[in-house]
Amino acid sequence: MSNNMTTPPIGSLAELDERARQIFEQLVDMYLASGEPVGSRTLSRRIPINLSPASVRNVMADLEELGLLYSPHTSAGRMPTEQGLRFFVDAVMEHAVLDPEDKAAIDTRLAEVDTGAPAEAMLEQVSAVLSGLAHAAGLVVTPSHNPRLRQIEFVRLEPEKALVILVGEDGTVENRVIKVPADLATATLQRAAHFLNDRLSGLSMREMGARIRRELDVLKREIDALAADVVAAGLATWVGSGEDKRLIVRGRGNLITDSELLSDLDRLQRLFTDLEEKRDLLQLLSLVEEGEGVRIFIGRENPLFSLSGSSLVVAPYGDAEHEVVGVLGVIGPTRLPYARIIPVVDYAARVVSRLLS
Repeated sequence: MSNNMTTPPIGSLAELDERARQIFEQLVDMYLASGEPVGSRTLSRRIPINLSPASVRNVMADLEELGLLYSPHTSAGRMPTEQGLRFFVDAVMEHAVLDPEDKAAIDTRLAEVDTGAPAEAMLEQVSAVLSGLAHAAGLVVTPSHNPRLRQIEFVRLEPEKALVILVGEDGTVENRVIKVPADLATATLQRAAHFLNDRLSGLSMREMGARIRRELDVLKREIDALAADVVAAGLATWVGSGEDKRLIVRGRGNLITDSELLSDLDRLQRLFTDLEEKRDLLQLLSLVEEGEGVRIFIGRENPLFSLSGSSLVVAPYGDAEHEVVGVLGVIGPTRLPYARIIPVVDYAARVVSRLLS
């Protein structure tokens, strides 16, 4: 590979010649294991082809021109850039296989959870086992409470405020304040409640919201426009809120022992602050809920924790209605063991979806 080659976008490792591909893969593997720059002499001893350190150095220079590697210091070895890690991860995802021991660890940990325990008990275990397997922090965004409803009532509080009271079939009672027009009659609130109780009892809030959106025109004919607006506003407020979601994080201590994050304490502190304040949980959910399977965000690709330079490996999980209700995965330094963690996160998400169903 010559030093004057152009730098077109590369789609896969197969587009590098065999020598460059083996050198690149071996260098990234060594970096992910150690977190340290890799030198040409060390690399020449590890690659399965017979090349001198000088020849390896020339190939590494070509890979650096492509934007896949960089040298942190003069005369130091080289490390993969974020683009190089993305390039490597995209190739790894094509053939990553779940280790039987990792599968057994997940199955064993979840089997310890009492089947009658709340779902959060299972999700706590999932976060802990992901942390242990990844040697990073495991995280889970829990689903919102979404019980099937037995009764709904609207109670006037102030001229422009009403209380929505929902009684679930599981005995839970929740309430939330919504805005209503000042001239809205109490009888209109009662009509809205009667309509919902007659037509929609036994549905979950999510199901109720979907049906109301479909039947809004019918609703305005059967009761009246003001009552229909109250129903729509109440359900939108309820279904659209993520206030009862929780972020479960386990294994933050693993981040303290990582040399990459410890080398920049400001970055580590920023990540801890973001996790403590549980920022942007709904945004994390929205990042993955539109597609199936594992999503990987490396460094600056990560829109939530980009300032800490961390990587996220996350996947959505669903409920009995096959709707995405939460996210699980790991967060750690950019040198996460992607080949191992990608299938682990994917399997954990599928197991949780099955158990919630």
